[in-house]
Amino acid sequence: MFEAVSLGPLRLRNRIVKAATFEGRSPKRLVTDELVAFHREMAAGGVGMSTVAYCAVSVEGSTDGRNVVLAPEALDGLSRLAEAIHDEGAAAAAQIGHAGPVANPMATKVPALAPTARWSPLTMRRTKAATEDDMARVTRDFAQGAAVLKAAGFDALEVHLGHNYLLSAFLSPKLNTRTDGYGGSVESRSRFPRQVLRAVRDAVGSDVAVTAKLNMADGVRGGLWLDESVEVARLLEADGCLDALELTGGSSLANPMYLFRGEAPVEELAATMPPVMRLGFRLVAGRMMPSYPFEEAFFLPYARQFRAALDMPLVLLGGITRRETAEEAVAEGFTLVAMARALLREPDLPRRWQDEGGAAVESLCVHCNKCMPTIYRGTRCVLRPDSAGAAPR
Repeated sequence: MFEAVSLGPLRLRNRIVKAATFEGRSPKRLVTDELVAFHREMAAGGVGMSTVAYCAVSVEGSTDGRNVVLAPEALDGLSRLAEAIHDEGAAAAAQIGHAGPVANPMATKVPALAPTARWSPLTMRRTKAATEDDMARVTRDFAQGAAVLKAAGFDALEVHLGHNYLLSAFLSPKLNTRTDGYGGSVESRSRFPRQVLRAVRDAVGSDVAVTAKLNMADGVRGGLWLDESVEVARLLEADGCLDALELTGGSSLANPMYLFRGEAPVEELAATMPPVMRLGFRLVAGRMMPSYPFEEAFFLPYARQFRAALDMPLVLLGGITRRETAEEAVAEGFTLVAMARALLREPDLPRRWQDEGGAAVESLCVHCNKCMPTIYRGTRCVLRPDSAGAAPR
């Protein structure tokens, strides 16, 4: 796990990736000192690569008003961020995407874009069905955003094809009920995401690694499931645009806990909302945010289906807290392992795993998910209030 490994054109010092986790440190859609400090600490803690999230390709594609937007004015801050990560010996990656139906129209000032127009329980408004002109514009936005990140010195881009953001929504048979060439069969539903991936690869060439974060399962009835997501993955592999796939699951629209597992922090999330919204949220939270028992490496059984079907490098994500788990994943053929909550709790966990061997085998993370509500004021572990780069309250 701690041997250097190749990812496309990159050479990473080890196989551990800080997974993209919305940091809540970009109140003006630009890089801040707090965001730089957050990723510097992750890189100093020993990961091979730290992933900045979530970088929207346009204001329309942001979830709210606190995402870095990949406009030219973001270049200087992004360059400073990449340099800070490099200074600590890690590679710098950025997650790039369009929120689509997960976008907040109150912040973006435009209707949320989706494959098919439908009522959104997240925004309490109808989404707008994407036209072919919309898809062409979004594709250009992805290419332009990718070019900004390359100019800023980022080593890798992770295109967001998960969690029912726009590209993931197109893949979902539940959210995409189009009857044109972008709906219906798996190949047709994947047409737009594949078009975007080709544009991103063309924009950065062969000098930057390009990966995609792909939903294996949406976690909702009628959504994307393994039989079709494996088929999507085969198409992506055949296209040759990607250096790796990171495997995920869950829907930010309908079932976010499918990704997190463990206790649902309903009361803590309700406390972040205006009083008029709290009661309504509590009434629907049990249906939208069911709790799942936490299991170590909970996505591994799904991910094995992809390992058996594909030759391309794969990144295992989901509940990795023990060095033994990471080592076993590598032994099974996963090129990289991605971690999030465990690193929020202990950013130096990889360093201690390497320095202390088997002495520090498991993270102190208790899977309470109380880090989730902190995204609005600087994502952090509540058991570690001195987190580096915590956003000012």
